[in-house]
Amino acid sequence: MAALAELSESRCRVSVRADAGPDWDPFVMSLPDSSIYHLSGWTETAREVFGHRTLFVESRDASGTLTGVLPVIQQRSWLLGNFATSLAYFNYGGALAPDPVDAQQLMTRAAEEARALGCRYLEFRGVHPRAGEWLRRDDKVTLRLQLPDTVEALSKRLGSKLRSQVKRAEREGVRCRTGTMELLDGFYAVFAENMRDLGTPVYPKRFFEAILRRFQQHCQLVIIESQGEPWAAAFLVFWRGGAEVPWASCRAKAKPLGANMKLYWELLSYAIRRGCTVFDFGRSTVDSGTDRFKRQWGAEPMSLHWYRWERDGGVETSDGEGPGKVMQLATTIWQHLPLGIANTLGPLISGALPW
Repeated sequence: MAALAELSESRCRVSVRADAGPDWDPFVMSLPDSSIYHLSGWTETAREVFGHRTLFVESRDASGTLTGVLPVIQQRSWLLGNFATSLAYFNYGGALAPDPVDAQQLMTRAAEEARALGCRYLEFRGVHPRAGEWLRRDDKVTLRLQLPDTVEALSKRLGSKLRSQVKRAEREGVRCRTGTMELLDGFYAVFAENMRDLGTPVYPKRFFEAILRRFQQHCQLVIIESQGEPWAAAFLVFWRGGAEVPWASCRAKAKPLGANMKLYWELLSYAIRRGCTVFDFGRSTVDSGTDRFKRQWGAEPMSLHWYRWERDGGVETSDGEGPGKVMQLATTIWQHLPLGIANTLGPLISGALPW
């Protein structure tokens, strides 16, 4: 597809396309520091499921060879307005280029396109520091655990206290199941209930279906169940010797019985058996309850370099995730909705939120 716009002044030609070219994914696969979310299918999934505009920003040298990529998803919300993210719904994205100058040009060109589209901000979710006069968010970290070679070594490392919490669930006779599409209903039932309890609109189930269709070889669902009822569930993503858990949930009634501890034990064990060397617990707000939960497993924080271009050039007063009065009220109301109503309304709203 023809480029939507070009930046001819750059040392490389930078363009914005509506679709990824045939060399996009091979380029992503060729770079050792790429994330799985740089692959074009994740951005295309947002367009397929939520109808969002997708921007594939790319740089090429004089010979036409791809030298950098930056995927962007534009979202529109009646409450939060018009904004864009690289990459919405996931922890990683941002500019991917061996040359930091190319990365800077990609970000600059993406910001120009965001301005032209009327966005009030564009957020780049990367793991590398970037030059330029960008605003930086510092409220999020990701927590990662270097995995031992064996499950036995993991058990010794975790200590008796955590092991006893895992055994608490095992005394309830729970069992662990792993799979993909055949476990989606069970995963989604737990996930949707947990999201309602948190006061957050749930993604539509078709979002996870679309991910599994495109990336089944990189994904695994893990469910802890009791007498056929799912108590806790997680969605694992694998990439280059690492495992990440972007979504994990536990029913409120099952937490006192240790189902969430059993879930994470099984996630870590599964990752080790699959040959992974690092486990990514996902992003957390610093000093939050989830942050402390993840650290008890030995996970270490890693700073996330999330940068922003903002239309007014000032500090964003609300990013949709802060504890403003309106957000607090909306969360409280949502927590008290009947589950059926929350599961009906949530998928109509969640796609436009700044996850």
